[in-house]
Amino acid sequence: MAAITSNPFDALDILDGIRRWVEIETPTEATAQVDRLGDLIAQGYADLPASVERIAGRDGCGDHLVARSAWGQDAPGILVLSHHDTVHPLGFIERLPFKIDGDRAYGPGIYDMKGGAYLAYHAFRQICADPARSPLGITQLFVSDEEIGSPTSRALIEAEGRRAKYVLVTEPARDGGRVVTGRKGVGRFEVFLKGVPSHSGSRPQDGRSAIRELANVIHALDALNDSSRGITVNVGVVKGGTRPNVVAEEAYAEVDLRVRTLADAEELVAKILGLTSRTDGVSVTVTGELNRPPYEKSNAGAALFEHAKGLAAELGFELVDISTGGGSDGNFTAPHTATLDGLGVDGEGAHTHYEQMYISSIEPRARLLHRLFQTLR
Repeated sequence: MAAITSNPFDALDILDGIRRWVEIETPTEATAQVDRLGDLIAQGYADLPASVERIAGRDGCGDHLVARSAWGQDAPGILVLSHHDTVHPLGFIERLPFKIDGDRAYGPGIYDMKGGAYLAYHAFRQICADPARSPLGITQLFVSDEEIGSPTSRALIEAEGRRAKYVLVTEPARDGGRVVTGRKGVGRFEVFLKGVPSHSGSRPQDGRSAIRELANVIHALDALNDSSRGITVNVGVVKGGTRPNVVAEEAYAEVDLRVRTLADAEELVAKILGLTSRTDGVSVTVTGELNRPPYEKSNAGAALFEHAKGLAAELGFELVDISTGGGSDGNFTAPHTATLDGLGVDGEGAHTHYEQMYISSIEPRARLLHRLFQTLR
């Protein structure tokens, strides 16, 4: 094992490890690159009292990694949820190279979420350096497909989440360092419309426009928005028709749904799947489902946050929680296991050309994860 420095949580030392992960670009679809980073991550556990299971990727996604402590695996323990895929395309690092400017470090995926994933790995290394170990076993799960909705890792996340007593998610902090204790559920839907084509000039009366009916569908979907309940329905993609002088036979839309509660999810999913046509001769077919269940702040989750808040106070900073509209893999575990999200680095610009993390957030947040490992029972 590498020698422990006088300050095992030195920010620049940790940042150098984060840099190595960031400089391996890992867009979800670039499986060779994702697995190359997976190789590096697995190597990091080789000198630790831990085992690493590699779950082969499928359906165009890379491998998932499950690193387990050599102790405490016979009882429910701590699951750390991380992902090592990013949204930036290959070559983006030429536009956004790793660099340091004052308190800011830049690079693709540095904030979302290679910084946070590395903090948890580093905190685990420090636990391994302590002969006392942690009271609970620790499992760190790195998935390769979170940025596209975790289609190949969801079952694994749910299974590991049900085995755990606590789930810690290393997604980035929000709004100045806040952790996340609630996230909206996410639904995704496709709408297919089929009408009757005709010449729009000489025989418009013979046609039944799928595009016109799509306009009705969009109005119906828009009417489902309810800001007082935190419900948002967004038609983000529309397609249809072939030429301007042809009454459109087909049209298509993609829809995003966000809801705070499971009750709202059940209501809104039924309404969206139940959409019907208002135009004779045009059919409407809707497919889709709730992609991520709502992450509601449960009693167990609230108690976990209060524990973390007390640890942060001991470390000298205030921990504040927030509920957000974006989904994460924590949505899959929160309905049945105490879950605390947003434990990664602080920063800004996720998914952008200026993505960055704040170097000053490294030490306190790494220490917080370490203390959670030490104190959760």
